[in-house]
Amino acid sequence: MAQQADVIVVGGGLAGLVAATEAADAGRRVIVLEQESEANLGGQAFWSLGGLFMVDTPEQRRLGVKDSFDLAWQDWQGTAGFDRDEDHWPQKWARAYVEFAAGEKRDWLRGMGHRIFPVVGWAERGGIDASKNGNSVPRFHITWGTGPGIVEVFETRARAMAAEGKIDFRFRHQVDDLIVENGSCVGVSGSILAPDTRPRGEESNRDVTGSFELRAPAVIVCSGGIGGNLDLVRQSWPKRLGPPPAHMIKGVPAHVDGRMLGISENAGANIINRDRMWHYVEGVRNWDPIWPDHAIRILPGPSSMWFDATGQRMPAPNYPGYDSLGALEHIMQTGHDYTWFILTQAIIKKEFALSGSEQNPDLTGRDWKQVLGRAIGPKATGPVEAFKEHGADFAVADTLPELIGKMNRIAGNELLDVDTVQRQIEDRDRQIDNPYTKDQQIMGLRTFRNYIGDKLIRTAKPHKILDPSKGPLIGVKLNILTRKTLGGLETDLGGRCFRIAEGRGAEIMQGLYAAGEVSGFGGGGYHGYRSLEGTFLGGCIFSGRNAGRAAAADVGG
Repeated sequence: MAQQADVIVVGGGLAGLVAATEAADAGRRVIVLEQESEANLGGQAFWSLGGLFMVDTPEQRRLGVKDSFDLAWQDWQGTAGFDRDEDHWPQKWARAYVEFAAGEKRDWLRGMGHRIFPVVGWAERGGIDASKNGNSVPRFHITWGTGPGIVEVFETRARAMAAEGKIDFRFRHQVDDLIVENGSCVGVSGSILAPDTRPRGEESNRDVTGSFELRAPAVIVCSGGIGGNLDLVRQSWPKRLGPPPAHMIKGVPAHVDGRMLGISENAGANIINRDRMWHYVEGVRNWDPIWPDHAIRILPGPSSMWFDATGQRMPAPNYPGYDSLGALEHIMQTGHDYTWFILTQAIIKKEFALSGSEQNPDLTGRDWKQVLGRAIGPKATGPVEAFKEHGADFAVADTLPELIGKMNRIAGNELLDVDTVQRQIEDRDRQIDNPYTKDQQIMGLRTFRNYIGDKLIRTAKPHKILDPSKGPLIGVKLNILTRKTLGGLETDLGGRCFRIAEGRGAEIMQGLYAAGEVSGFGGGGYHGYRSLEGTFLGGCIFSGRNAGRAAAADVGG
């Protein structure tokens, strides 16, 4: 069968769009295959908050933040904890990405129309010591326009190239096999799915109406991770965390199913770091869901009190916003798969943000008037208040006994004891009376308020939880929600996939490339065990760029 393109890109998410546009920009003919409808172009990135990890930016400097490549690389290494022989390429990817984030990343994106919200966020603070995990300074740069804003940058570019005949989008094309001849990947085959007009994110049909086979000297797999496939998540669950949770909710649509990982492996590609994954512990059930088991992550500020399922306060440094994976590890040791926040209206108004473009209409809609509402008035944002009113995991009451009763009803048990919880809250509240304290969480929130960005819109003024003037009291049941795949297809810095050849070890598999989450965002897992946040979308962009450019150069050579 004749060659129909120079490059085939499997997946129309962010990594796929970047890879396709970079290859087309180099003069290559590109076909993009996407199993979903055109409404889903941009994939999971569309639903994101649009946060990007950047280093030593004008936004940071204006807020008094002193950052550098050396500090960021120190933080990355302490967070990743690279400790395996197979971390060779992931480490190379990690350093290259931090150099990109501290170098041309901002200006390159800005040149294509990308803009940043001026207040830089501070995610994954760590909280152990300087050499361990966590961001030493704020680095979470939110895209002005959130996820749709960053997709727009590359979608606009891709559609212009499609109009010029440089890129050919083929939607509802599901790849079922990679075509391998003489050890090289030379194309793909698969099923043509029936049209589906359901809105973006909703689960689509898998009715097959035909088949296809396409050939090209370069195939770039950009198919995403496994977070929408709970069976695969449980199969890959790390033993170091104990048995997988009996109950999980999904932070990604159903089409994030991991199919292409298995298909690529069956074709000979090597997968590494299968047991590394990034699931959040602050998930709440969506009262207005789009996909099955649709969950939303709370992006908490530092003030809520965090309790396990039995009503014991989470131990240091497991405080809101400090260490997601460390908190998950502790939770799985409790014998339960959920926890609780207890907070006040004053805290939820200032500190609760919901991850997702649709949950932040002010930032997504680029509406400054709505953004100012985050800093004034007694209420939280509209979506947060809607979750407080309608969410199945939210309880609101004027007194602690009433609140605990509602929380026990949500959990369907009587594990929370009023006296036990009240004693711990009162002990914490007494520490508010003085500017000094032995409570590490209160130390932290006072320190965070030294950063003007947190003081303005992300950290409530320290106050007593049981102060009625700050109420009502709010309890939130926090579930584990699936999100990111940290391992994946092993690649070199050009996104070229490796295979294991008998007697020769790992070697490049000609014609096959990978980018985005399917490659662990670079190399087969450039995060290591943990993420510094803002590095998922950035990893899709960086790995997509590298793979698109490398494939174009290899085909041209």
